[in-house]
Amino acid sequence: MKFKLDENVDVRLIPLVAEGGFEVDTVLGENLSGKRDENIYEVCKAEKKVLITLDLDFANPLRFPPDLT
Repeated sequence: MKFKLDENVDVRLIPLVAEGGFEVDTVLGENLSGKRDENIYEVCKAEKKVLITLDLDFANPLRFPPDLT
């Protein structure tokens, strides 16, 4: 499974996720900081990565439908 940490998540989570054998990168590390939520969503969708975020805007399934494929 692949994860992307949003800019509002503490980067100290990276080693914990990686130790579990998962791929993990960050919004900050990919120069996506400050981008619109829609941009972050599209990048995660294209990369088939689960976004870990504290941003409740992403909880709206009408705005950000889960990809169930």
